[in-house]
Amino acid sequence: MEKSDQELKAGEITEVFTYDQKFIGKGYVNPQSQIPVRLLTRNRSVEINEQFFLDRIRECWDYRQKTGYIENCRLVFGEADGLPQLIIDKFNDYFVLQTLALGIDVWKPAIVKALETIFSPKGIYERNDVPVRELEGLPQHKGFLSAPFDTKITINENGLRFYVDVENGQKTGYFLDQQDNRRAIQHIVKGADVLGAFTYTGTFEIHAAHYGAKSVLGLDISAGAVEQANANAQLNGLEKIVRFEAANAFDVLKQWSKDGRQYDVVMLDPPAFTKSRETLQKAITGYKEINLRGMKLVKPGGFLVTSSCTNLVNAELFLQIIDMAAKDARRKLRQVSFQRQAADHPIIRGMENTEYLKFLIVQVQ
Repeated sequence: MEKSDQELKAGEITEVFTYDQKFIGKGYVNPQSQIPVRLLTRNRSVEINEQFFLDRIRECWDYRQKTGYIENCRLVFGEADGLPQLIIDKFNDYFVLQTLALGIDVWKPAIVKALETIFSPKGIYERNDVPVRELEGLPQHKGFLSAPFDTKITINENGLRFYVDVENGQKTGYFLDQQDNRRAIQHIVKGADVLGAFTYTGTFEIHAAHYGAKSVLGLDISAGAVEQANANAQLNGLEKIVRFEAANAFDVLKQWSKDGRQYDVVMLDPPAFTKSRETLQKAITGYKEINLRGMKLVKPGGFLVTSSCTNLVNAELFLQIIDMAAKDARRKLRQVSFQRQAADHPIIRGMENTEYLKFLIVQVQ
């Protein structure tokens, strides 16, 4: 580095060199962080200024348009888009952003200006109410970065409509990373009795009803999420096919498998079970348990749809967990599909935090 750690000012841009003075790149610095420098460019001639962020966000938008993600998408996916710790989700004409490190938070005005220049948005909202900011010495907060607007908006996805609460919903209000995977269930749910667990606001379950399921029951521990899920069902005229109940999915799956209940399709979309390697074994046990219970609830020849968004559980380990659960459940599996997150969340090989979502459909025999 040009300066020693003692001389670096948190949040400023610095050049990074190898020990023998070979240029590596330019990035923002925070000596107090476990990751002291995050690179923004490997081109020494590039200046980090307002124009840099305008150009980079334009590149992000160009990629999304070319890959077919226009109305709703993750516009900026942090390191995968060369903007470390910056998340921007686009919900039609509304934008929700997170600046999760000090060095990117400093450039928030430039980022907002870039969004205004490129999109002329109806609204921009900040969801920086996340604990990870405290590791960077930043406060948690949320609020408008534009003129105030109604934060309960409606989006379209795969021919369906969903309410999105950008102010109080999880993360940025909606999980865009599963939008392609929700289409993947369309054939297996036709005429099926479907059980969904960890439903959040019911997107998979409502897709199942839309694709011709005979009946759909969704479970989530959050009464607020269940309320919004039922509202989403009504929004799409599917409330006679799909219903949601507030329940602890772990307890219910265990009890119903003992009771001998059976469904044609069981869908599991749990939250991340760990963000720390110290509790990885506990997460593995949790994933095995819910998938074991889920398999026992599937009729022979039916289907299990299961996901993991824990990036510390890589694809190989996830599939091993599923195999262990099948062995204990004494069920034979036949893989139908194995997918990742939607392409608006691009993967950089070797960067594990970009390769986080695993989505599996298996036939359970």
